[in-house]
Amino acid sequence: MYRQSSPGQLSFEKFYLPFGGKLSSENRWVKLAEMIPWDEFESVYAQQFSEDVGAPAKRFRMALGALIIKERLGISDRETVEQIRENPYLQYFLGLYEYGDAAPFDASMLVHFRQRIGIDLVLQVNESVVAAGMEPDTVATRTDPDPGQESPSDEEDSDPPDTPPIGNRGKLIADASCAPADIRYPTDLDLLNEAREHSERLIDELYQQVAGCMEQKPRTYRNKARKAYLTLAKKRKKPHKLIRKGIRQHLNFLRRNLAHIDRLITAGASLAALNPREYRTLLVIHEVYRQQQHMYDPKSRRIDERIVSISQPHVRPIVRGKAGTPVEFGAKIAISCVAGFVFLDHLSWDNFNESVDLIDQIERFRARTGHYPESVHVDQIYRTRPNLDWCKQHGIRLSGPPLGRPSLDETHQTQLRQQAREDERIRVEVEGKFGQAKRRFGLGRVMAKLAQTAETMIAITFLVMNLEKRLRRFIFWLVCFWVHLEHSAIQPWLQETHHTWKHIANALIKCDNVRLAD
Repeated sequence: MYRQSSPGQLSFEKFYLPFGGKLSSENRWVKLAEMIPWDEFESVYAQQFSEDVGAPAKRFRMALGALIIKERLGISDRETVEQIRENPYLQYFLGLYEYGDAAPFDASMLVHFRQRIGIDLVLQVNESVVAAGMEPDTVATRTDPDPGQESPSDEEDSDPPDTPPIGNRGKLIADASCAPADIRYPTDLDLLNEAREHSERLIDELYQQVAGCMEQKPRTYRNKARKAYLTLAKKRKKPHKLIRKGIRQHLNFLRRNLAHIDRLITAGASLAALNPREYRTLLVIHEVYRQQQHMYDPKSRRIDERIVSISQPHVRPIVRGKAGTPVEFGAKIAISCVAGFVFLDHLSWDNFNESVDLIDQIERFRARTGHYPESVHVDQIYRTRPNLDWCKQHGIRLSGPPLGRPSLDETHQTQLRQQAREDERIRVEVEGKFGQAKRRFGLGRVMAKLAQTAETMIAITFLVMNLEKRLRRFIFWLVCFWVHLEHSAIQPWLQETHHTWKHIANALIKCDNVRLAD
């Protein structure tokens, strides 16, 4: 059941403090609360609840606000609840009307908040927050030509137009990266050993159901398997032959355990007695065994939809090819940066080519601003023939050197090099956004364990980054306004002081002239 809150923004002046005083209007949490359109999306959040069945659910402002607090402060779920309990500004940010010493909810509720507030809803909130924070000249009226109309040009398809058509303004920066999940570095041997241990626990639980129907418990050789794993895992140098031998042993152990589970089910054990997590683990174990056996037989190192974690089977290896981390394990994301604000355009647990999203990102730029960008600044991987042709048709300059042979004109080459340096200087802003998201916020290690909750937290990260930018801009405007007031107030005094010292200086000069004459 969900109860709609009263419309309208809660005033910080009406927030009741039992120990006296009132909240400051200049506090950062008060300013952040004013930037988020809580009432605009509460009806969307309330659609997933019944109108009259069940206990009343926590309101949308409390759910989203708790996730924003956690991400902005970079703390755990339990610490988030403690911070909310101790801080009246955080309680106002959540929409409470008075300060209370008791926690408004348990730490486990944040898991439900992440499940209820999906990635789509967070992206809608992010669009609304950015639209309210963009400069007036950025969000313009639609004055560009019809997107289906091609601009005439006699140049080659690989060369962008010299001058953009009327209506194209602004710059779009796009790039892709990986949000690593909180898993240990996976190896085939470790994965098989973990699957074997889970299968042994499942055998123990299923055997309890048919203990009276079977003469003895199935043998799993768990001690022997554990000893064989530790013998190989503790070696400093592991030759390929020893690793392959260990994989073969654990494949045999796991095959025997899965056969025991099938016999237990035949004897009368019911999978319905397992909880959903155990049943899902059983399915994951079967798939891990199938994949590892499929790679072991032909001595292959890859397979589609490869599982690298038993607890997080949705995580996939993302081959990036970068120094230090050639392979990352997590969700691949594609973002775009417009006027310093960040938008999450594509998130997938499977690897994808980010160049196929460029046209959609440009169309989203037009939907937000009312016009196409003047230039798009991306990596070389985006410079495909379809993207180049599409950008040329719409009068958009795509960063990077033109295709074909380089020109023999040294002056032209110098201009291209200067343009490339300027494009890279603009494009590097998106790298800073990734660095901020991974080092300052939680994108460097996504701690959520479920695919849905992890996607929500990734989207929350970019929402918080945009809120931070708006907050910094507000503080900058406030400082400029204060300096202007101070300058306006002190200007008459400075003029009066200047005239006074000028008269004194003239008087001293006259005295010196009189002394020299004497």
